[in-house]
Amino acid sequence: MTVVALGLPSVQRPLPAAPTDGPLIDTFGRVATDLRVSLTDLCNLRCTYCMPAEGLDWLQGEQKLRPAELNRLISIAVTRLGITSVRFTGGEPLVVPHLEEVIAATAVLRPRPEITLTTNGVGLARRAAGLKAAGLDRINVSLDTVDAARFAAITRRDRLADVVDGLQAAQAAGLDPVKVNAVLDPVTGLDDAVALLRFCLRHGYQLRIIEQMPLDAGHAWERDRAVRADDILAELRRHFTLNPDPAPRGSAPAELWQVDDGTGATGRVGIIASVSHAFCAACDRSRLTADGQVRNCLFAREETDLRALLRSGADDAALEAAWRAAMWAKAAGHGINEPDFVQPDRPMSAIGG
Repeated sequence: MTVVALGLPSVQRPLPAAPTDGPLIDTFGRVATDLRVSLTDLCNLRCTYCMPAEGLDWLQGEQKLRPAELNRLISIAVTRLGITSVRFTGGEPLVVPHLEEVIAATAVLRPRPEITLTTNGVGLARRAAGLKAAGLDRINVSLDTVDAARFAAITRRDRLADVVDGLQAAQAAGLDPVKVNAVLDPVTGLDDAVALLRFCLRHGYQLRIIEQMPLDAGHAWERDRAVRADDILAELRRHFTLNPDPAPRGSAPAELWQVDDGTGATGRVGIIASVSHAFCAACDRSRLTADGQVRNCLFAREETDLRALLRSGADDAALEAAWRAAMWAKAAGHGINEPDFVQPDRPMSAIGG
């Protein structure tokens, strides 16, 4: 097994110059085709594993990319760097008024990328149809429990009904398959996983359960408290029949399982074991923050400032070269399981999911 597969950090070594054309590649041969675009660090929930109850010091005004700047960078990514999938994230992207505008601008690019969105679902019910019309292909909705009291405790907001309505609206709008992303509470999580899977099977959604990662604003993540993928699978097997999905996993972060609940309801569930079973060797992602920074890894300690280049008058070739250099320097792995691991300064809400 390679250090990349283990999620280990790369050994410091002199790097040759980054390629000037071709795929967006790093020194380990991984090709980035999936771009995660954070539109804002703002969020209308206050999930306990993400941020404090009072929120954070949000980006202000000119710190954020303007819509035209954002559209230009996405165009460079698609037309010059070979990006084939663009996922819009936050914070919470539904709080961004120009979300549909950005999706529409991305949808007219050629070759057209797949366009997806990750949202907490609050406000989705009234916008799902418009997002589909703008060009959105698929959607992931974050939902950690279907128990109303637990939802309110985790998110510090009583908005479960809004999220459920948003899921239904997304399905009605044709944003299939509608996926549900769950990060499990350390105390109630295994019970929540079973209830979530029953809920998703009943409504035709696809559940993705994600190991909690050290990306909270308070740096309070504890490895021993987080629910592990192996424990999730063991609990699900007590209630469902699970068989490995035969489809090739490729670069997908989720290991998929075919599910049968014994009453005729069937579907799929995915487990994303970012910590316990790192999949860094297959990573195909590049990340753009709301303030125009390229990150080559969710856990990167360094960023490349494209906003400054944009505003200094850099042409597309210069922006492309800077982006290529950033990805070329990508480490072998996130290094979470190393004793000298240091959590990135930015929390997940400021990086983008």
